[in-house]
Amino acid sequence: MSSAVVPEHPWLLPGSLVPATPVVRRTARDWLIDSVAFLSAVAWVLISYGDSVSPTPDLAVNRGPSWLNEFDLLVGILVSVALWLRRRWPVGLAVATAPVALFSVTSGIALLIIVFTVVVHRPLPVAAAVVGWQLLTAPIFVAIRPDPVLPFWATMAWTLLFIGGAVAWALFVRARRQLVLSLRDRADRAEAEQQLRVDQARQLERTRIAREMHDVLAHRISLLSLHAGALEFRPDAPPDEIARAAGVIRASAHAALQDLREVIGVLRTEPGGEETPERPQPTLGDVPALVAESRAAGVRVSVVDEVADAAAVPAAVGRSAYRIVQEGLTNARKHAPAALVVVRLAGAPGDGLAVEIRNPWPVGDPASAIPGTGTGLVGVAERVTLAGGRLEHGRDADGDFRLAAWLPWPAA
Repeated sequence: MSSAVVPEHPWLLPGSLVPATPVVRRTARDWLIDSVAFLSAVAWVLISYGDSVSPTPDLAVNRGPSWLNEFDLLVGILVSVALWLRRRWPVGLAVATAPVALFSVTSGIALLIIVFTVVVHRPLPVAAAVVGWQLLTAPIFVAIRPDPVLPFWATMAWTLLFIGGAVAWALFVRARRQLVLSLRDRADRAEAEQQLRVDQARQLERTRIAREMHDVLAHRISLLSLHAGALEFRPDAPPDEIARAAGVIRASAHAALQDLREVIGVLRTEPGGEETPERPQPTLGDVPALVAESRAAGVRVSVVDEVADAAAVPAAVGRSAYRIVQEGLTNARKHAPAALVVVRLAGAPGDGLAVEIRNPWPVGDPASAIPGTGTGLVGVAERVTLAGGRLEHGRDADGDFRLAAWLPWPAA
């Protein structure tokens, strides 16, 4: 006897209860249920056979010829033993035992268990065919094995009641299992979707951090290039100027390495790992320090600050404005190192915040120009769009390069 059976709760093919997974071994629960079913069937075999051969006329239920009772006993035992195969071949077992329903009294419980199994585990058309056969053979069975006490119609009523009860119970179990499988599938799908949303949020956060680091590194590396170029073209500069420029290069390189180490550490953080707290992001109040840093590097910067209340600017808006100014100064150092850069800030609550960086269009193609990735303005445009603002950049009517952005600043 094989121990491989159809799983109790298999994944199902769409629209049916046919198992879509490989056959697995019985669980402890399956062994318990199958043992109870087998013992119940055997107990009914012994009880019904004893009634058939009873010498008491009132107990001789469905009494028939002696040879039929002996044959019925053998058939009942065989069908009861065959119940151990019902999980693996329920339809085949139902077909094989179909003739038994015409005459066997001892197989009654075993046949009901087989019908129950087919209704639970197989498609409804197949289950309907098996149940229909049981209903069609009921009158023939009553005619072959009549009850000496009950009339024909009463015997038929009891037979149909037992079959109907078994089918109703099987339909209830079938519906419950389908509901459990549906809920389990829905829970698995919801968990997968939640994990996908978490992964997407983590990826978006890493992209945002990488974009922030791009702006910072581009700014610092442009300062490095500017001071290195000054040392290259002024080798005869006074020692104190050379020392000051070397100090700026060293400090900028150290800061750039620190920023690079931070972004690599964030991007290498595995899901579920301990994350390093993110340092505070710059806002509009940090623009003066940014301008001072550029002036210390030799860039001529003029600032026109017309913001009504800088402290009232929302953090997200101020951070975007800072990055726009940073990108404008970086581009000016790259492409127009000797030009005067004009930074203008204006706005008030309800009117929005305007940021403008303007510098003369560079003349010629200096050999010392710093190569760029071409993604700085793309990142600024994306930042402004996400904030709900507008961005303009390019050469204006006066021939200057102009980078202008408007960011929403809601009224308090």
